[in-house]
Amino acid sequence: MSPVRRCSRTACGRQAVATLTYVYADSTAVLGPLATYPEPHCYDLCSEHSERLTAPRGWQVVRLSPPETGRRTPSSDDLEALALAVREAARAPSPADAEPGRPTAVPRGDTPPRRGHLRAVTEADG
Repeated sequence: MSPVRRCSRTACGRQAVATLTYVYADSTAVLGPLATYPEPHCYDLCSEHSERLTAPRGWQVVRLSPPETGRRTPSSDDLEALALAVREAARAPSPADAEPGRPTAVPRGDTPPRRGHLRAVTEADG
């Protein structure tokens, strides 16, 4: 298998330069730099197809520009912030943090409630 990823469009054999992901809950198409690994439900596009991309009526296209200096590697601050966020999310809430009327622990044998799915956040949201 070739290490070069090809455009996902039918009959296009050009090299992929961008990855397209749909966020159906927000009616958003996100076009960004080529993902590190091919992912299911994502589409790799060549430069021509990524420039001509349009979305269905009522949908928004978010174009993320690639880094100017090539691939950005995470700094130690980025990795530390990520580790702290994971630890915080895994921490069981204390009774003081719990909302009234909401259980603080999941009984054995039960599965915890599913958290919301990730969604696209635009500048207008923030």
